[in-house]
Amino acid sequence: MDSLLNISTLHYLVLSAALFLLGVIGVLTRRNVVIVLMSIELILNAVNQNLVAFSHHLGKLHGQVFAIFVITDAAAEAAVGLGILIAFFRNKETINVDEVNLMKW
Repeated sequence: MDSLLNISTLHYLVLSAALFLLGVIGVLTRRNVVIVLMSIELILNAVNQNLVAFSHHLGKLHGQVFAIFVITDAAAEAAVGLGILIAFFRNKETINVDEVNLMKW
């Protein structure tokens, strides 16, 4: 019974690698901007999980404190990204990445 509850740092790292891989695949393959932003959030959560896992493994709080800063930054990125997305949708009536050529004259 104890072997079922024994979760090591390797388990967290494998889960984090899977989350990171899903996020990268989402960023590279999707055309919807909302899905791309969600994939970026997955990547940031994978990094946070690594920080917390190594922080717990080493017995220090530095990784957990840094993860809180990353979460704060991710929340700000999501708010600004969604604001830009809403403004873009009002002007162009689309949210596909292929049609975002606003910087071209």
